[in-house]
Amino acid sequence: MDHSLLSSFRVLPVVTAYDADVTVQLARTLLSGGMKAIEITLRTAAALDAIRAVKQQVPEIQVAAGTITNPTELAAAADAGADFFVSPGSSAQLLQAARRMGVDFVPGVATASEVMMGLDLNFSVFKLFPAMAAGGIPLLKSLAGPYPNVRFCPTGGLTPDNFREFLELPNVICCGGSWMVADKLVRDGNWSEIERLAAEAMAG
Repeated sequence: MDHSLLSSFRVLPVVTAYDADVTVQLARTLLSGGMKAIEITLRTAAALDAIRAVKQQVPEIQVAAGTITNPTELAAAADAGADFFVSPGSSAQLLQAARRMGVDFVPGVATASEVMMGLDLNFSVFKLFPAMAAGGIPLLKSLAGPYPNVRFCPTGGLTPDNFREFLELPNVICCGGSWMVADKLVRDGNWSEIERLAAEAMAG
């Protein structure tokens, strides 16, 4: 995965898609707020259709397929046109499938052992998940010593009040969050608030 591309994302909004058309509107709103990417999680029946729709209708935004847990889901998300892929955890089977397919893949890790498993297959950027529950900033600082060239996208428990602390760490390349795409905001069609929160997250 291109370090500079992920770094430019700053904050990756993690979206649960219930409707493809609504997700297209959400992607447009996030883009208006300055966000450069959207992670659509494979947690709902509408997810793959939402990925296709956003890729077709909002080509300016990078689309990640999230919550990839096995090679079958990876292949389906690739067929849907996702630009890159994110998992909540790692398995040898999934890592090897991503390598075989030659896709941009960000494996999920929560321990040093999982980082080492990824490094063995030449991955160097990982999603730390669940970031806060796994150890948060102290864990990231601890991992910096033995793995100086590894970069992380912490996700899980990040909020408007703490995400900037994560971004200040030298081994954090971007972070994931869902506060700007909370279900209630999307259900209510509160696009102005979503755009405001997105712009705030992208501000220095």
